[in-house]
Amino acid sequence: MLNRFQGWRERGWTVVDASTYAQTWQRFGGSVATHPMVVERLAQLADIPVRYLAWEQNGEVKAAIPTWGRDLALSKDVLKRCGKKGLFDLGNAEVILPAAADAHAPLRHRGRYLSALSEGRFSAIKLQAEQLAMARTPEELSKKFRYNQRRELRLLEEAGGVVRPVSEFSSAELAAIYCDLFQRRWGFPATGAERMGEVIELLRDLLIGSVIFLNDAPIAIQLVYRVEAPEWISVEYINGGVDPETREFSPGSVLSFLNTQSAWEHARALDKPLRFSFGRADREYKDRWCNPVPVFTV
Repeated sequence: MLNRFQGWRERGWTVVDASTYAQTWQRFGGSVATHPMVVERLAQLADIPVRYLAWEQNGEVKAAIPTWGRDLALSKDVLKRCGKKGLFDLGNAEVILPAAADAHAPLRHRGRYLSALSEGRFSAIKLQAEQLAMARTPEELSKKFRYNQRRELRLLEEAGGVVRPVSEFSSAELAAIYCDLFQRRWGFPATGAERMGEVIELLRDLLIGSVIFLNDAPIAIQLVYRVEAPEWISVEYINGGVDPETREFSPGSVLSFLNTQSAWEHARALDKPLRFSFGRADREYKDRWCNPVPVFTV
């Protein structure tokens, strides 16, 4: 019975290797959550093998997907079913699967938060109720808002605040800072706290952003990963932590400003659109930074 279902799901698709998937991603693009390195390394960490499938037309690969059984790879549901809930945290990441713009490949594997870019690339996808929060361009933020962010940064620096790039820290240090500030901010442990150092090390090459210090102590950090696709830049803001006792300086807001601005500068220097996702459009503070965008599900 299981094999029959698998046969139905994979009808028209061909099993391929990881390098074919990677080549397809490099050709058609994708997002952080579908990046070949992210898929391969996190799947190895979870010890769940990936089955890569390709959709061909006239002997040419037009789309490729990484799968875990009946789901797309790295699925939270699969981790949960395998007793590995919360092993790593990719938030509610935007999922852009590599496919030609007009592939119309039939997607029958379960997935959520499929990018609006999936329209035309895949068939059998349907609009889901939730939306994702996608960072606005700097020009879409009001002059007053941008002025206030710069003012908050200046006040923080005048009080002794220092902004340091994540590259200055080891993965273990970043994990310790993140888990500590997340716990203090929310009152419960971060998803994936136990293996956080390992996960950051695995995805280290993609990590961007800064850490804010005050009086030599870290007070704000965000886990932000970036990948470059042929036609766009995909950035995923997973989550963050701040010291609630420094709320008067709004360090989380200052860090959002710094991280988004530098990401826009980087993308514009490459002359590519930026898709900077804050995850699900479910919190008021995201409304200040982002536009809600539709996403799809299977």
